[in-house]
Amino acid sequence: MKFELFAKDPQSKARAGVLSTDHGEIPTPIFMPVGTAASVKAVHQRELEQDIDAKIILGNTYHLYLRPGLDLLTKAGGLHQFMGWNRPILTDSGGYQVYSLSDNRKIKAEGVTFKSHIDGSKHFFSPESVIDIQRTIGADIIMAFDECTPYPCEYAYARKSMKITHDWLVRCVDRMNGTKSAYGYEQALFPIVQGSTFPDLRKESAEFIAAQDQPGNAIGGLSVGEPAEDMYAMTDLVCSILPDNKPRYLMGVGTPENILESIALGIDMFDCVMPTRNARNGMLFTSQGIINIRNEKWKDDLGPIDPALGGYASTFYSRAYLRHLIISKEILGAQIATLHNLTFYLWLVREARKKIEEGTFAHWKNQMVKIVSARL
Repeated sequence: MKFELFAKDPQSKARAGVLSTDHGEIPTPIFMPVGTAASVKAVHQRELEQDIDAKIILGNTYHLYLRPGLDLLTKAGGLHQFMGWNRPILTDSGGYQVYSLSDNRKIKAEGVTFKSHIDGSKHFFSPESVIDIQRTIGADIIMAFDECTPYPCEYAYARKSMKITHDWLVRCVDRMNGTKSAYGYEQALFPIVQGSTFPDLRKESAEFIAAQDQPGNAIGGLSVGEPAEDMYAMTDLVCSILPDNKPRYLMGVGTPENILESIALGIDMFDCVMPTRNARNGMLFTSQGIINIRNEKWKDDLGPIDPALGGYASTFYSRAYLRHLIISKEILGAQIATLHNLTFYLWLVREARKKIEEGTFAHWKNQMVKIVSARL
């Protein structure tokens, strides 16, 4: 994997680059649609590629391990072959599920024992097994096993959790170095910075992660309920420590405003379920602001959803038609809304990249943050 920077914004820390993998190039900054269980909900792979032009998508180790399972993924030749997606994939290690399934797991230094949300069966994840699982899944970028702390979080717990994450990382790196890709192409490991909202812990964690000298780095444990200003402060601090010549991935973020502000701080990669999940509930993100398509005001609006974006879903269908589908609980409504929201998110990062290259990102960002966070 190779990462090259091509432009930096003179008025912020925003940067534009290209991340090269064996399954294709990824222009940064980039947003990754979430395809947790080998599917971006309500979207065909053909639409992801041809209509949205998603350069990379995300899968989840925990969910794929449980279903469809490693035997079938091995038989298929890995996740790319199984789901018919020939562009890059990133897999989350399952660390977030350790956090979100707090009632069904037990954390020890050796790893995590958890109960399946599907059938209650018991399973054990260690740093080594998580690397092995992700080798079998076959993603281009794989995440180190970590513990994502909740918010709010006591300092003592955050420190203990961070130490476990660091210990696990060393074991992940050793396992990566001692194993090979199952399918003949390169896989890159990204460590994850933790430390909750405590600056000294974030600094210590970022320094430890940077010292591992892996192909890229991630920031976890944010966008879990903390105030936005805390998220930005921790992101800014960590970005000042992580190496400039490697991609930086802010996990689980977020709103269009969050993405723009984080690009300005030096983040290159994002993922979030918000555009797909909110689409299914009728919330649309547009270049003019946020629309609740269920509202009566859109009932007779025969104009396109958002003609500025250029995507098929955003320009071909009217707001009135989409509202009708959503109100009627037609499956097509969820499909169109999801296609539109993903089109918007990819449009937003492409526009950001263009402005970085032009040297006008900071001014444009300040204007866009107000627009995309307004409710229409």
